[in-house]
Amino acid sequence: MVSRKRCSFCGKLIEPGTGIMFVRNNGAILWFCSSKCFKSFKMGRDPKRLPWTSQYMGRRAR
Repeated sequence: MVSRKRCSFCGKLIEPGTGIMFVRNNGAILWFCSSKCFKSFKMGRDPKRLPWTSQYMGRRAR
C-alpha cells in the first residue's frame, strides 16, 4: 500500500505519483501538492496568513 503524503505548506493530502519533493541541504524532505505551494514556500510566505491553507488563522473570535 502506497502512503499518501501531506503538503508541507497547505496541509492538503497528496495522491501517490503527484506533487513535488524538495530536499534541503540538511536532508529534510518537504512535500508540496502544487507549484503554487512550492513557489509560495520559496518566496517565504506564511501559510497562516493565506486563506486557502489549512493553517489559516482568519479573524480572531471576539
